[in-house]
Amino acid sequence: MSRLTFLSLFLLSAFSAAGQEHTFTPRILPPDFNQDREQQMMRSYLREKAHKHFHNRRKKLEQLDTPEKIAAYQAELRAFFRETVDLDSFPQSPLSPQVTGILERDGYRVEKVLFESQPGFHVSANLYLPEGNGPFPGILHPCGHSENGKAYESYQLANQLLVKNGFAVLCYDPIGQGERKQLLNEKGAGLLKSTSEHQILGRAPVLLGRGLAGYMIHDGIRALDYLASRPEVDSERLGCTGNSGGGNMTAFLMALDPRIKAAAPGCFITTLKIKNERPGPGDPEQILFSQIAAGLDHPDFAIIRAPKPTLILAATNDFVPIEGTWDAFRQAKRIYGNLGYPERIDLIEANEKHGYSRLLREGAARFFSRWLQDRNTEIIEPDSLQPEKEEDLLASPKGQVLSLPEERSLFDLNAAYATHLKKNREAKWNSMSLEEKRSTIRKLLNIEDIKLTQTPIARRDLPPHHSTSIIKAGRLTLPRLDITRPDGKKEATYLVLDDRGIPAAYKSYQQSLDAHDITQVSFIDLCDIGETKTSNWRFYGADWAISLMLGESFLKYRVEEILAIARAESGKPLHLFATGELAPAVLHAAVLEPDLFSSITLHKSIHSWEDLMRKSDPTPDTHTVVHGILHHYDLPDLKELIPCPLTQLQ
Repeated sequence: MSRLTFLSLFLLSAFSAAGQEHTFTPRILPPDFNQDREQQMMRSYLREKAHKHFHNRRKKLEQLDTPEKIAAYQAELRAFFRETVDLDSFPQSPLSPQVTGILERDGYRVEKVLFESQPGFHVSANLYLPEGNGPFPGILHPCGHSENGKAYESYQLANQLLVKNGFAVLCYDPIGQGERKQLLNEKGAGLLKSTSEHQILGRAPVLLGRGLAGYMIHDGIRALDYLASRPEVDSERLGCTGNSGGGNMTAFLMALDPRIKAAAPGCFITTLKIKNERPGPGDPEQILFSQIAAGLDHPDFAIIRAPKPTLILAATNDFVPIEGTWDAFRQAKRIYGNLGYPERIDLIEANEKHGYSRLLREGAARFFSRWLQDRNTEIIEPDSLQPEKEEDLLASPKGQVLSLPEERSLFDLNAAYATHLKKNREAKWNSMSLEEKRSTIRKLLNIEDIKLTQTPIARRDLPPHHSTSIIKAGRLTLPRLDITRPDGKKEATYLVLDDRGIPAAYKSYQQSLDAHDITQVSFIDLCDIGETKTSNWRFYGADWAISLMLGESFLKYRVEEILAIARAESGKPLHLFATGELAPAVLHAAVLEPDLFSSITLHKSIHSWEDLMRKSDPTPDTHTVVHGILHHYDLPDLKELIPCPLTQLQ
């Protein structure tokens, strides 16, 4: 029987033994390891990296004391911003707008609107138009994370206040909210809450080099295109405001689209240094690849547009840290002052919780009146304003745009763009030599050689022939469990990298080990696996989101660890088995240094990154995702380069 077949049988029988009870539960790292949520290993590791960049950015900001220096800073960050979401890759296709209904109200009307931000990809919106002769200044209003999108009460009240004061307002549903749910149940209604849906939708676009932010920014720009196209609207007097997720989109759009003359982002602006800790990194549409490394922080969304008028809307009791908001405001205020226009940026802090509260709505209306209507007036929201029923504001016949004929979902757009990238990359990849491919992989992932040391840990509770040790891989700590049979020749090592962690893996394999002639098996938890796993302090994958903002990936960290571990085996044959999210890291390591591995077996692993374009699982595979990797290669391209026997078990 071949060694590969033998190993595969061993591993299959190991999984059949999963769940059986064993008296020994391997816990290798100290009891207090990762117990302090603030000082968990990966949080601390990523924090240290991020804080160096934050420090360098502040030093750079202090040197912006002339209009010329500021202009160069603005141009650099604006160019980076456009590139990191691949904004130029989105189609500039016809909007094909439709007005599907009109509500006539006292002093204004509401048009129910559909338009296509991409072919077959509809945006649902309400356009509020004042009575009288235009053209009126226009306000774009992207929604925050409301389940009913544009029908959310405080957003309706903001729109009504603005339209009654002479503004045309376009309030639209973001992807995953209101009428634009991308996951529907059997009744045709939204399957998940908006934030949960965004977590799922946010994975595949990263592989495409766009991120969910790219799609949402493009939607916002096309919404502004539609607003500006209306004859009732003065395209030279455009503003933008939104709260929470809408504040996020307002901040992004006001930095990127020069047509926005005045902007009021609400309950979003703070600093990443504080926000990454409390409450943690935002939803996927808030995450920009390499933004921390590039020096793009929240204050920069205002700085990039300086000296255009900007009003930061904030709440005292917000989960968005208010101290960070004031720090961000002060940073931007200094730049506006250095340009000679300190009065063009301001901040309103309402003694409220997170939300587009009345004081913020009134402050935004006064701000837009000043800068887009050239009038200073006290605007008070009347108590008579009444929100419409949600069903009366629906723009699509069945309340969800996915029910429209030939409508495309975000999953469809992802898959189509992935197919486009595959056609473009294949010729280039196939023309490369093996060394060129390895060099490309190292460069894309920024693979570095890390030092590895291993310290044995003496324990009295170990079963016979068991030993434990702690590995220091670079600045990270990894646990290791070895089982060595005294009667066997130590001619090879079987290394198990199980994404469930060592305790679960040990329970699965221990009985099978006794039944087969395996002389040495080693179990190691790579970073963010098993004992090293980060307890969620925001949402699943928050640490991955920070690595993404650093311009890095967990795939990079794990490939570096595998290579360091394999090199330390001193030339003995190494048979490697990996499960789930660790399999892609193993493939990369085997391509980069194939002489280190005698055989590889993968279990329950994804076949390709392209397969993720349509997956709607809530969490699996997130830590395998690398920004823009499908512009260059996919996992099947790597499998073809591995010379040792490779088995994939399902």
